[in-house]
Amino acid sequence: MLTPDLTGRLLVAMPAIDEGIFARSVVLVLHHGDDGAQGVVLNKPVDAPVDAVLDGWQEHVVAPEVLFQGGPVGLDSALGVAVVPGLAQREIPGVQRLFGGVGVVDLDSDAAPVMAAASGVRVYAGYAGWTAGQLEAEVHERSWYVVDREPGDILTDDPTTLWHRVMRRQPGRVALAAYFPDDEDYN
Repeated sequence: MLTPDLTGRLLVAMPAIDEGIFARSVVLVLHHGDDGAQGVVLNKPVDAPVDAVLDGWQEHVVAPEVLFQGGPVGLDSALGVAVVPGLAQREIPGVQRLFGGVGVVDLDSDAAPVMAAASGVRVYAGYAGWTAGQLEAEVHERSWYVVDREPGDILTDDPTTLWHRVMRRQPGRVALAAYFPDDEDYN
């Protein structure tokens, strides 16, 4: 089974994933290769300020100004993701470019040069990770729908509706999944 590089694309959980962090989740794939894949869940804000786990970045994150749970792996670590227009053409101190204008922020670095260039930063506790071949198998099993991201997806100010919005904009029958009830008893 050959799967193209999914780096920079979104994984949208199909309704069959109905519990845990991945239920109705939208994952931004930060890296996908022969060694596995890593990403962050874009739509799981936590009721905690960023300063609860990381000093100095609270004033720099975009709304909603809270910590997000990036996935079930490494919950004791923080990962910053920035959108930086023009990042593909230049280097920004404290930001490692991943794809397009998206990069990982060195949260131990000075926030000033990052914020001078970034249109926004979000901080995640943990990340989503897959071993070699695991994500490809999950996509093949149709646990995830792979879609292109739109400009507002990564730093949406309304993350709790992101899954529904991304599903509704898909072509054909996939869009119908956006209308599946959260509880099958109400089907």
